[in-house]
Amino acid sequence: MKTIPIAVVDDHTLMSKALENMIVENPQYRVVMNHPNGEDFIEALEKASELPAVVLMDINMPFKNGIETTEWLSEHYPDIKVIALTMEDDEKILIKMLKAGAKGYLLKDMQPSMLFQAIDTVFEKGSFYTDFVAQKLLKVKAEDIKIASLLSELKGREIDFIKWACTELTYKEIADKMFVSPKTIDGYRDSVFIKLDIKNRVGLVLFAMKHNLC
Repeated sequence: MKTIPIAVVDDHTLMSKALENMIVENPQYRVVMNHPNGEDFIEALEKASELPAVVLMDINMPFKNGIETTEWLSEHYPDIKVIALTMEDDEKILIKMLKAGAKGYLLKDMQPSMLFQAIDTVFEKGSFYTDFVAQKLLKVKAEDIKIASLLSELKGREIDFIKWACTELTYKEIADKMFVSPKTIDGYRDSVFIKLDIKNRVGLVLFAMKHNLC
């Protein structure tokens, strides 16, 4: 009977030991590595006689966190599948972990059956997303569509104005840089504020920074 080799990377000793004990009780799986942070895991991985097929990866760890470690694995060992295990239900952390290359994302209070289902699915099919993750991704997708729609309404000169607005220049100085009148700059400003539903220059700069416009 073929078993799936598993690695556990978690700086919480009780949690990592509990995971290992739970996994080894099932004859379908073997824990071949268990390390408290990404740095130790990577060092051991490069010397390992047997590589894990699936890594259960904590996110918040010292030395090298789960996101950094997953990015490294994606580059150097792309065949190793990562399932993020965390107490965090923050969608920003979720997206960072998935962008780093994680193939699944589970909260640590999941049922053992959910963990084994995730391991099997990631091993056989490549990815596993719970309803929680799917809902978060749909929400993010909807927000991306909304932002893309807003940005599509901006004209080229308005985007140029936004980039200059991120500097310390006054509106009059921006007018000089863009070779237009201050009145024209006022028109760009008012139009951008309306289109993006922004009230002031600080709000505009924050929006621009968030969406890589400056």
